[in-house]
Amino acid sequence: MVSGTGAEVAGGSGLRSAPWLAVAVADRPAHAASARVRLAAVCDEDTARLAAGHLRVAGDEVRWEDGDVVARSVERLGAVDLAVRPLKDAGPGLVRAALLDGLRREGLGLLGWSPDAVRLRERLAFLHRTLGSPWPDVSDGALLERADEWLEPELSRARRRAGLGRIDAGEALRRLLPWASGDAARLDELAPERLDVPSGSRIRVEYGGEQPVLAVKLQEMFGLGETPRVAGVPVLVHLLSPAGRPAAVTADLASFWRDGYRSVRAELRGRYPKHPWPEDPSAAEATRRTNPRR
Repeated sequence: MVSGTGAEVAGGSGLRSAPWLAVAVADRPAHAASARVRLAAVCDEDTARLAAGHLRVAGDEVRWEDGDVVARSVERLGAVDLAVRPLKDAGPGLVRAALLDGLRREGLGLLGWSPDAVRLRERLAFLHRTLGSPWPDVSDGALLERADEWLEPELSRARRRAGLGRIDAGEALRRLLPWASGDAARLDELAPERLDVPSGSRIRVEYGGEQPVLAVKLQEMFGLGETPRVAGVPVLVHLLSPAGRPAAVTADLASFWRDGYRSVRAELRGRYPKHPWPEDPSAAEATRRTNPRR
């Protein structure tokens, strides 16, 4: 019906085949999906237009529907569609608004997030959480609110869902770096992608949790007395066995070498005899290799 309420007539009624009805009496039982027509008369579209002309609307509609942008030219009598035609040249502003609605409904995952882009967002989130301004808030809500700053001009060029997927989120995020203050140049200093460890390896830091994580083989950390820090925050060191399995987790390396290492050494040195297990790891030389052959 023009009000938007669905309505049904009784099975077998001669009214069922009529394209238009003037409904005089209808009721809607509790929990029913639609109303029941009790009294109605057959009419035609011209009569409907005359009776409900004040409810007629016509125009272009561009909206996010069923996972994509739908653009159409519509004419309606209240909630009743009179004519619906595909719209080929929808206004850019309407399309952009529909795409933003899609991002709000389905999330920023509609954009092209490479692994590097995800890691950049995690690093920025860490800096915002740890240092605050001028490092940007990169939560979904904050990013949608600042769409004009980081998604343009690509957002205005997109016409469909596929266009969102072609936006490189990592490149777009870099527009939010604090270039004006000069702090953007310190990104790699404050939240480096990798850290140098005593063995000479450069190990990736993961910023996805509350505390940065450095997962590294235990032998590569020998001789390091102080826990590495990023932006003043000690990293959570996941010390791995020679096979790459977790052996211990610590945010205080000095304490681990002193108190925790002994039990790890006792458990693993029989399983990995080709790897060094010194009694004093804080004074031992870090290595990526097994013991040299005699």
